[in-house]
Amino acid sequence: MNIIESEFAEIVVKIEKTYINELRVFLIDNSFLDVWFSLKLEKRYSYHWERKQIDSSIFRHDNAPHIKWKHIKTFPKHFHNKTETNVESSYISDKPEKAIFEMMNFIKNYIKNKNF
Repeated sequence: MNIIESEFAEIVVKIEKTYINELRVFLIDNSFLDVWFSLKLEKRYSYHWERKQIDSSIFRHDNAPHIKWKHIKTFPKHFHNKTETNVESSYISDKPEKAIFEMMNFIKNYIKNKNF
């Protein structure tokens, strides 16, 4: 949590630990990022940026092995780009401390480009 708060203070409003394995990061544009790690399945994760209330979009890197995404080059890793069904390869780091930094940079650049 400290790296998020210190490195991305210009876009982070607050951070809550919602469950033992989940954080919710509230952002300046009234969206939020949920960071989740499985307690049962080793190395299972999701970085879900929820913007539905703003423009109906979502952005999510996760590695749930959904059969319908088996054609994705990086399967089971995949990236939901703006919608649940627009799925692409995910090149986010497998190291959580690096992956959160990559996701937060993606969010920061997206918000900046939207001129919030």
